[in-house]
Amino acid sequence: MRGIMENLTQHHNHSAATAPGHHGHHEGHSHDDDHVVRAHGQHAGHSTAMFKDRFWLTLVLSVPVVYFSPMFGHLLGYMPPEFSGSAWIPPVLGTVIFFYGGMPFLKGGLNELKSRQPGMMLLIGMAISVAFVASWVTSLGIGGFDLDFWWELALLVAIMLLGHWIEMRALGSAQGALDALAALLPDEAERITDAGTETVSISELRAGDMVLVRSGARMPADGTVIDGQADFDESMITGESKTVLRSSGDPVVAGTVATDNTVRVRVSAVGDDTALAGIQRLVAEAQASSSRAQALADRAAAFLFYFATVAGLITFIAWTLLGSVPDAVTRTVTVLVIACPHALGLAIPLVIAISTEQAARAGVLIKNRMALERMRTIDVVLFDKTGTLTKGEPEVKDVAAADGASREGLLALAAAVESDSEHPVARAIVKAARHRGLDIPQATGFTSMTGRGVRATVDGRTLQVGGPALLKELRITEPETLAASTREWMDRGAAVLHVVDGNRVLGAVSLEDAVREESRQAVTALQNRGIKVAMITGDARQVANAVGAELNIDEVFAEVLPADKDKKVAELQARGLKVAMVGDGVNDSPALARAEVGIAIGAGTDVAMESAGVVLAGNDPRAVLSMVDLSRASYRKMWQNLVWATGYNIISVPLAAGVLAFAGIVLSPAAGAVLMSASTIVVALNAQLLRRVKLNPTQVR
Repeated sequence: MRGIMENLTQHHNHSAATAPGHHGHHEGHSHDDDHVVRAHGQHAGHSTAMFKDRFWLTLVLSVPVVYFSPMFGHLLGYMPPEFSGSAWIPPVLGTVIFFYGGMPFLKGGLNELKSRQPGMMLLIGMAISVAFVASWVTSLGIGGFDLDFWWELALLVAIMLLGHWIEMRALGSAQGALDALAALLPDEAERITDAGTETVSISELRAGDMVLVRSGARMPADGTVIDGQADFDESMITGESKTVLRSSGDPVVAGTVATDNTVRVRVSAVGDDTALAGIQRLVAEAQASSSRAQALADRAAAFLFYFATVAGLITFIAWTLLGSVPDAVTRTVTVLVIACPHALGLAIPLVIAISTEQAARAGVLIKNRMALERMRTIDVVLFDKTGTLTKGEPEVKDVAAADGASREGLLALAAAVESDSEHPVARAIVKAARHRGLDIPQATGFTSMTGRGVRATVDGRTLQVGGPALLKELRITEPETLAASTREWMDRGAAVLHVVDGNRVLGAVSLEDAVREESRQAVTALQNRGIKVAMITGDARQVANAVGAELNIDEVFAEVLPADKDKKVAELQARGLKVAMVGDGVNDSPALARAEVGIAIGAGTDVAMESAGVVLAGNDPRAVLSMVDLSRASYRKMWQNLVWATGYNIISVPLAAGVLAFAGIVLSPAAGAVLMSASTIVVALNAQLLRRVKLNPTQVR
């Protein structure tokens, strides 16, 4: 790689350039079913897989419980088959369901009770416990009560397990981000000894050791180059979008890649002391700070718990004072059982499930439910520049020839010299020449001059292509007519390559990181929705300002390092703004985690995707608009479902308590159970209306 890359931007995603043995993907790690939720007590420390397994077994056991339930048979007008022991099928299987399927809710409810923070788990636990005791009292014939809730207990546990399974699949994982960061390090390193080299685990490295880092390999630790020089890809750590030439005496960072040569490095920091470990800590802290919000359903459940408890006490006391203890027990049990509606347990999970499905069809992968809820409140979208608003690869922007020569001819000569090079700059020049239909001459004797440029023989002439370092070495200057153009290019932050024949400059080519056409539409559409657009990058100020001006960005942050990206998000938040961060590099991961909503562009690195609550499957920044529209639509559905589910309780609980008994209106246990199921159907149908929301990034306005 060459010094001419001074102002050239490249893509942040260099995950393909891993060393042999590098574990860029985590085969043993699951971000979904095997993920253990630690962030919220409501799940009692259980995994998604546990809820899934318990749901399926509970569902199978629920079928005979429901079928052989006399109350359910009476509701549908049929008589369950009778044979020896048939009456014990609902109690026996119902008991298994209570302890097996209901255990997560019982434990979760106990934890909520201990922490004095009642929520969904305690509400469910109370309902199934009351139903369990009342049903056994009825099955054993104690007191002559008709409170056969076995079928309702079975369906309640099954539906709540389904709701929590769906809900937890939508939750994000902080641990996955840390695992992906750690995976940037190679498993092994080549340590230099008096006898030669030895392959050791990176955990065996110590400060002061000398290691050999071959071309294409990642740095195993922080250190200083002792011998050799190489262009290092540091974009995932520093945020700089260009490779950096590192030679003797220069520092190098763990996780970066030596792209073209082998170097010897003396280790200065290992393990927790490396820059990469520092980013890991930032991600962990930022994830923790953004995971404290409580779901809407939990707040509704807390309200309903107090509501049901008070209503139950009042019901029992009132009917007891009226002299009817059996009615007091029946009415109280009915109140406590129907206080936990199926609808409330499914209200938000159903919306989340359908929203994530709709989003996926539009190329938006929602990993964290809170990201979906928060997106509607976002005040500013902070885009990383390289690979997000831009293509992340060099593109020929302009060509200038000296002495009135042909611009096309100059580009063809440059392409001929670069044709045997695999450098991104070379590929961009050759691509531009072919795109313009130019006839590229045959070149021979190709030579790469590290840090200066390339050389080849074309039509008998030895031509060189390089930047300022090449001109300085040859001690030549460009013609003033050409300098006027190149100065303007450099002011924009473009990389400038000169085509040199001997001691004469034939012309120059400018290369810039190409702005995506979709970015213009995305920025305009966001601003039309009242959302500000900001851009953050590790690139030079002139590069950032040029892109910002071209896209009409509201605010530009340039020359920003990883820790500062995190701080810039915090700075925006300190102004009272809610931030959505869109990025694709490892250096973006702390900022992605710190923002209210972290959005990783699809071409980004594994860790950026792990740190984000949302992943855009493609590279189209307009997909952010799909997220905004879906968030607003799904939020409306969440509230509609919560209002319906909670409203049903507010009405049905007093009726079940018998407040209108004087008028002959009493909600029986069976009728309450039927209405509860009906409310679930209403919630489910309302959530299905989300499928009518059209999410097409190509049609943003």
